Amino acid sequence: MAKDLCPVNFCHMYHLIVTHSIIRYVLLALLLFTIFRAWIGVRQGQYLKLDRVLAGATSGISHVQLILGFILYFQSPVVQGYWMEKSFRWTDSLFFAIVHFILMSTAIIIITIGASLAKREENERKRFSIIFNYFTIALFIIMIAIPWPFSPLAERPWFREL
Repeated sequence: MAKDLCPVNFCHMYHLIVTHSIIRYVLLALLLFTIFRAWIGVRQGQYLKLDRVLAGATSGISHVQLILGFILYFQSPVVQGYWMEKSFRWTDSLFFAIVHFILMSTAIIIITIGASLAKREENERKRFSIIFNYFTIALFIIMIAIPWPFSPLAERPWFREL
């Protein structure tokens, strides 16, 4: 019987990273489409069921991504390495332990607030305006905090392979 070539903790961690990486693209696509629909809605003012579902789905997927991120944060050897050293010299550890964590958490909070405020707003144009403004700010923060392959802050590949 062949032994598993991957230690359990490492495989578990790697699958979480792959899942987190895939959901990033789902969330970005939903955010962009929701922002686009909100931009159109500000001009036309007709809030459809699709718009309500999009705002809710974007918020929901962002929460799934946040939960996966928290799990990774507390299990990551990169983050644990930062907290052992506590060095403010710029490294991937500092990026993931502080910058990525704070910016992504902030972006998800902004999405949640925007979706909640929009749900309560009765004026359809204002509802679209709220979604457009809050989700665009969150998208900007997320784009900064993602460790793109070209990022000067921390580099990761476009896609992780299983």
